[in-house]
Amino acid sequence: MRISIIDKNGLVLAGAEHANEVALCLERAWEDGDAVRIEAPEKAHLWLKLGAAIPAGEVYCPDGEMLWRVPTGEKRLAYAPGAFTMERNIVCARLMTSAEVQALRDIARNPLDLRGDTDFYPHCTANVETRGESVFAARNVIDGLRHNSSHGKWPYESWGIGAREDAWCLLDFGRSVVAEKMALTLRADFPHDAYWVSGHVVDSNGIDTFFTLDKTAERQFIELGGRSVRWLRLERLVKSDDPSAFPSLRAWEVFGRDL
Repeated sequence: MRISIIDKNGLVLAGAEHANEVALCLERAWEDGDAVRIEAPEKAHLWLKLGAAIPAGEVYCPDGEMLWRVPTGEKRLAYAPGAFTMERNIVCARLMTSAEVQALRDIARNPLDLRGDTDFYPHCTANVETRGESVFAARNVIDGLRHNSSHGKWPYESWGIGAREDAWCLLDFGRSVVAEKMALTLRADFPHDAYWVSGHVVDSNGIDTFFTLDKTAERQFIELGGRSVRWLRLERLVKSDDPSAFPSLRAWEVFGRDL
């Protein structure tokens, strides 16, 4: 396994390799165009730590290679202040054990997910993100945080739908997983926020599950029956009759395991 940190011109700034665990440090702050490239075995499950202020997380690399582009500009508002301005930046990666991969866990969680196309999973996309702003991007719902008493910058980033009635959000695992149940945490900045009273979750098998939701800041659990899926999609979300036009999702957790 190998890690390389590259700049906007493709120049390798730092690199390290090891059979199953790699750690290195970049002796400068991140700059626009920087990226982390990781090469590993195909279908690798990796435990990654990219920077001191970004939570570590699990990613799946079907092709054995991933490129993590360092967020820049407005995109940084969805991350902890100062996360990309430290004078030293650590990067750590290790191969996960079979026991870890087969354990029951939140298989949706990926603090390293990025907006746009990626080559690693889980990955969240949607047909709308309020005003195209990073603090309302779909990737926020799987970043591992559930702070939902406000809205906007970290740690209150969420998936915002811009008042669209046809909004959907897709969670792609990149491989088949066993999904036991999921938990939705609504953004609960009431009365600024409204909420959804019901919705549907459709999976890669075409199974359509209807669910209802309450006006609460707590997790709301929906059973998925332990079926094998490659992706899940939230859709046909029905807004409450609250005066607010802003229902929003703070966190989407899926509890399951790999096959």
